[in-house]
Amino acid sequence: MSVRERVGHVFRGAAIGVAEAVPGVSGGTIALVTGVYERLIASAGHLISAVRYAVTDVPRKQGWARSREQFRQVHWGVIIPLALGMLPGLLLAARLLEPMLEEHPEQTRGLFFGLVLASVLVPVSMIGRPWRGRDVFAVVAAGVAAFVLTGLPSASIDPNPVVVLLAAAVAVCALVLPGVSGSFLLLTVGLYEPTIEAVNDRDVGYLAVFALGMLVGLTLFVKLLQYLLEHHRRVTLAVMTGVIVGSLRALWPWQTEDRGLLAPDGNVLSVALLLVLGVVIVTAMVVLEQRRLRRAAVDVTQEESPQLPTHH
Repeated sequence: MSVRERVGHVFRGAAIGVAEAVPGVSGGTIALVTGVYERLIASAGHLISAVRYAVTDVPRKQGWARSREQFRQVHWGVIIPLALGMLPGLLLAARLLEPMLEEHPEQTRGLFFGLVLASVLVPVSMIGRPWRGRDVFAVVAAGVAAFVLTGLPSASIDPNPVVVLLAAAVAVCALVLPGVSGSFLLLTVGLYEPTIEAVNDRDVGYLAVFALGMLVGLTLFVKLLQYLLEHHRRVTLAVMTGVIVGSLRALWPWQTEDRGLLAPDGNVLSVALLLVLGVVIVTAMVVLEQRRLRRAAVDVTQEESPQLPTHH
């Protein structure tokens, strides 16, 4: 992998980190748009298997062979640069986006609405044609469910360690499931602001419990999602499409504090322009990623083609 590709993965990781801090925007969606989603899921699955084999095989004196094999299958050239970009992206978003949402909520949601709206094209294109009846049903059912869930009013829960651990375990699913926003789930249960404050204040105790919850959630969820993508790819992608579409409700620019939807009323032009900007940004990202993949495919084909001898 070239240095240019690794630098590109750092920026992709930063974009995923920013998305994870924004209520309504999914880090999994950004991973899907930037073309690292399936390698991210596969690597997470291999890491979990490697740890499991180490825990089960070594005490029984069966050695490290299976664990090492799983570690070798991790896409380290992708995972490490992504991780290096995600942390500063998350910290920057936690510092900058919270006041933006408070001072300019309609314009900010308009931008995010455009970003997520354009990203719907990615899983749709991955499903391919022709669409089947069950694909359409999965999109509609998942879309309705996401629409209803994102309309639930926020609660207020005491952020004790058990609650934080459970909330983190559920919210981390957003990192691997496009369309589901971990920040929005935290907002729904009233833990978004305490978590952002913990990040900004470097609250080690809170963040340690949250990290443990994320680890538990990833362990339970990633292997299931990996199985679904391997054995039920079309339906899984259709569900992802529906969830992304339904989750747009959370990003509708005009809404009440209890998440009731309102008709456009004020700042319409600025919101519309930012929405279009969001669509343009994601569309450009998708086009650039497709071009990169095509170039990579051409390079692989040229490397695999036998070199014919030249005659003088």
